[in-house]
Amino acid sequence: MVTLTIDGKTASVPAESTILEAALQVGVRIPTLCWLQKVSPTGACRICVVEIEGVDRPMTACNTVVKEGIVVTTQSEKLFAIRKQIVELLLVNHPLDCPVCDAAGECDLQNICYELNVTQQPFEAEDVNPPEINGWPLIQQVPSRCVLCEKCVKVCHETVGSSALFVNEKGDKSFIDKDVDLCEFCGNCVSVCPTGTMISKTFKFKARPWELTKVPSVCTYCPSHCQVDVNVKNGKVLRMTSDDGTTVNNGNLCVGGFFGHGYLDSPKRLTQPLIKSGTSSTPSTWDDVLGQVADKVREAGPSAVAALGSPRLSNEENFLFQKLFRVAVGTNNIDSEARFGALRAFNSLNAALGLAGASNTIESIGQADAVLVFGADVTAEVPAIDWQIEKATRKQNGKLVVANMRQVKLTRYANTHLDYKPGSEVALAGALAKIIVDKGLADDGYLAKYVKNAGDIKKQLKSVNLKKAAEATGVSAALLEEAAVYLGNAKNVAVIFGADVARSEGAESKVLAIANLALVCGAVGSEAGGIFPIDEKGNSQGLLDMGVATDLLPGLKAFATAKSEFEKVWSTTLPAKGLDAQGILEGIEKGEIKVLYLAATNPVVSFPDSGRWQKALEKVDFLVVQDILASGLTEMADVVLPGAADVEKSGSVTSLDHQLSKLGKARNPLGDARADLEILADLYGRLAPRAEAVTLASVIAEIKQLVPAYGQVESCGGGQYRHAVRAPFAPAEKSMTFSDVKESAASDAGLKLLSGKMLFHFGTTSTFAEGNMEVAQAGYLEMNPVDAEACGIKEGDMVKVTSAVGAATGKTKLSSKVQKGLVFAPYHFADMNIQQIIPAGCNLTAVQVSKA
Repeated sequence: MVTLTIDGKTASVPAESTILEAALQVGVRIPTLCWLQKVSPTGACRICVVEIEGVDRPMTACNTVVKEGIVVTTQSEKLFAIRKQIVELLLVNHPLDCPVCDAAGECDLQNICYELNVTQQPFEAEDVNPPEINGWPLIQQVPSRCVLCEKCVKVCHETVGSSALFVNEKGDKSFIDKDVDLCEFCGNCVSVCPTGTMISKTFKFKARPWELTKVPSVCTYCPSHCQVDVNVKNGKVLRMTSDDGTTVNNGNLCVGGFFGHGYLDSPKRLTQPLIKSGTSSTPSTWDDVLGQVADKVREAGPSAVAALGSPRLSNEENFLFQKLFRVAVGTNNIDSEARFGALRAFNSLNAALGLAGASNTIESIGQADAVLVFGADVTAEVPAIDWQIEKATRKQNGKLVVANMRQVKLTRYANTHLDYKPGSEVALAGALAKIIVDKGLADDGYLAKYVKNAGDIKKQLKSVNLKKAAEATGVSAALLEEAAVYLGNAKNVAVIFGADVARSEGAESKVLAIANLALVCGAVGSEAGGIFPIDEKGNSQGLLDMGVATDLLPGLKAFATAKSEFEKVWSTTLPAKGLDAQGILEGIEKGEIKVLYLAATNPVVSFPDSGRWQKALEKVDFLVVQDILASGLTEMADVVLPGAADVEKSGSVTSLDHQLSKLGKARNPLGDARADLEILADLYGRLAPRAEAVTLASVIAEIKQLVPAYGQVESCGGGQYRHAVRAPFAPAEKSMTFSDVKESAASDAGLKLLSGKMLFHFGTTSTFAEGNMEVAQAGYLEMNPVDAEACGIKEGDMVKVTSAVGAATGKTKLSSKVQKGLVFAPYHFADMNIQQIIPAGCNLTAVQVSKA
């Protein structure tokens, strides 16, 4: 520690601290303009100058490292004069356009001018500022307002890692420019800009900052649940903001969090209940529509009713959803989209390791010594994990191994990229595990203590042939060894896998193979790092915790073994069995399911084999759709129940790392729409008239009673509240299993199409947000140029892709980031509907490609 004196106060700080950091510790404020705590100091503005006893010139506090015994003065007439003149120089050719500048009222330059009594521009110079940059999507750049603090450049490079922004030109002609192809449109450059240089086009001229009401909440686009303030004026959500230092995401947002709120006031919002009359739907009353739903459910009988829930609903809504159908209706035909990914990962991790999801917090990834990203584009799926990986491997000295069939953003920074062949995940994970064990890099003592069949590990890995594994994966033996050594040598390892694994054919075996690898490289139970299954949907963990699956009850309890426990609590007899999503689909096709209730989910776009779902829903006797946006699905519905967006209701959601957050109600639902819990509660009362009235408070109380992990959670009503429902995983002795996983047969040669998430969209909801649509208007088919040439296809051609179950058309996008033999397509767009060619239980299928 180093001891120094600042304005008469004694400070003791670590040796590498700056004077500014030391001043903050003892409560001394030094004015700044270019300093941003979450990035390295720039020293560009010079406003933070201080005097150091014995030094003949002022020093910048933001980047001057402390020395033992120095005496620092932060306020004097000399310093005031210097700072004032610096600001006056900054104002040379700075336009006096505050009345029409979006930053007015929250402009750091305005504030510093006021603080330093800068009331005029005494200096003049030739105006060499370039014109406004209006050609970038979503963000306008006004160079004449820029003070070249470089906060935007640094947060783009150091925190987000896109490195799209840079300083162009030299001297007084310098300005901030952008490589648009690298931009993630996260909006963080707008957030950190101290002036009105970087402007959000979606917010421009919408409101003055002081007119906005800020309501604390969380973004539910993805499962990291970044803390945000919902900015509202006259009932309209105009922007989302997040504060540095006080939020779990440290003020950082992604394209969804910053620009993706447009769906909230989309013209497609459902604002009144609808009943189908002939071939069209007409407005009706809540009493009529819910009465008709209740009548149809009673008429069909429990076994002919099925329901699909959603990770877009809150914990309380999901809990009531499953109870409504199990208790009030009497059916266990309930499931969700999690069946195709998140639930499969949970089942394997729970069976092998005893995990209920991720083993540690997202923040712990930032402290890992090595990170393995396996079958995931984390930048797209969970951006907050990307930021933690950047911290661990770029700001610190951690090693990054990326195993992916495509070159994703993180490939740029990977120490090793394992570009494996489709379907070879088991072989790849097994090879890495074998090398780690064979080289003596596994912690044998740990494995012997916590793995009940630790003695079988070497025996099982002995069957792994590294030469054959290299052939099967397409990854060289040298790269396999390099990656394994990085993982084996690291003290704390984070293993992260995503949709490419969890939604694929044979996902259960692939997850077990990754769990084996996590065991031998020490990821499970480590202080930093861990194992992280990621699912892009906002509340998948909460959905499963609340029991929205035919084989699960609340608290992740198996239906078969916990059925009697819940029968006693609910004073009812639960159905002996139920149908999962695939069983529901087949039941509709056979005419056995007469009534289908869809709550905030769209199988005809999001589910694999969506074309088959489309035909089934056209056939079902009575279709109920509870949603917030009009779509092709609502046009098919017999009854449409308009629900509420997350900013229009109270409740809670659970992040992928088991952190529970409150939703902040920023406004009422639009028109006659209702909060989803209110809809479900009304229907519950109609189907179980003798039951007590259901309220948010009563549901919370029941969750706390029946779901032990949620027993200490406070009632939910808004505010920046975050509570861990599960502590970081600590295995019991002999509690984990090293699984015997057999490799699947090699896949056939020929083109294969992989469907997945793209960077700029989240589910289908963001396709109703003008911000997201400005940067990604439609789906595409991304092909390797070699494959395209072989098919006679050029960039931008309309092509048809055909699989065993369907066909779709879209424009081609040629890229060497996709390996030969693979085609990638995002699933978000209803017009393209790529999921119609993906068989059930898969995300990868053989295709033929031809010009449309």
